[in-house]
Amino acid sequence: MKISKVYGPKDLRMEDVPKPSVVKPGDVLVKPKFVGICGSDVHLYHGKNPLATLPRVMGHEIVGVVEDMGAEVTGLSAGDHVVIDPIRFCGKCYACRHNMPNVCETLKVFGVHEDGGMREYFTIPEKQVLKLDKSLPWEEAILIEPFTIGANANARGDVGTGDTVLVQGAGPIGIATLKLAKIRGAAVMVSDIVDEKLEFAKKQGADITVNTAKVNLDEAVKDWTHGEGANKVIDAACITPTLEASFRVVSVAGTVVILSFSEEAARIAPLPITRKQLTVVGSRLQTYQFANVIRLMESGALRGGGLVTHKFPFADIQKALDFIDAHPADVKKALLEF
Repeated sequence: MKISKVYGPKDLRMEDVPKPSVVKPGDVLVKPKFVGICGSDVHLYHGKNPLATLPRVMGHEIVGVVEDMGAEVTGLSAGDHVVIDPIRFCGKCYACRHNMPNVCETLKVFGVHEDGGMREYFTIPEKQVLKLDKSLPWEEAILIEPFTIGANANARGDVGTGDTVLVQGAGPIGIATLKLAKIRGAAVMVSDIVDEKLEFAKKQGADITVNTAKVNLDEAVKDWTHGEGANKVIDAACITPTLEASFRVVSVAGTVVILSFSEEAARIAPLPITRKQLTVVGSRLQTYQFANVIRLMESGALRGGGLVTHKFPFADIQKALDFIDAHPADVKKALLEF
């Protein structure tokens, strides 16, 4: 079978390896249908993912079909449509005991710390394989994992009915965060510097959008909230200026949710945090969000709405990555099809 493996910055190789078989009784053999190319995959390919180890088969956004399973697998059958939860955790450490397995001491992420889904078959423990209704289109199902990231950001921010929420960044994760915030009953402003992205955000339910290259964000938030500030600010742009802005525009008693993996220092004075008595939280991956997102997607309450913009055959993965590099503004979500 074919696998695609990254050995170093822009060193991607397509290789032939034997097809795996189920060895462990609790494992499942999965044949991917689609694998999404995430921004973190692009960073890994460029050698800029600080959490990844090389060489690595990328891919943590995966939907596919069950091909085979071990003797102890009871909840799945051959032919089932499934989505993969990429997180493997110990269940015993402090984080796991406090319902944060996404930051487990021994956390392993499929496609980051261990080989992922950009291969024609793989085996994975049953607990990471979630069954889907076969009526859910593959092109929608592939968005489940990205939507869990937005769901987790909302959960960490305790977003609820009546909240005013500023989502900074109108990329795929910003849109996922927007959609889940609207489902939770919040009013949402989305900011970005690209008009086309903001137009898309508006179509996806944003109450108001702001191009911060043209309009002062602080004044826009002040006007929108009648001087109160945004109750919840979720930084999905993940750059230093948006992080610093979060603390200026958040309301008294508000919450700032940070998704960034940047190691660049930011200048944030403690006074706004203390004076406003802010809650500041990080949001990494997701914690127990798959079941809710699957339910929302299967019911039709949550849909991609055009997030998937490009599809490439798996054999053309190099073309896909080159296209993303050359046309970043045109690509929302690109998929590899098997």
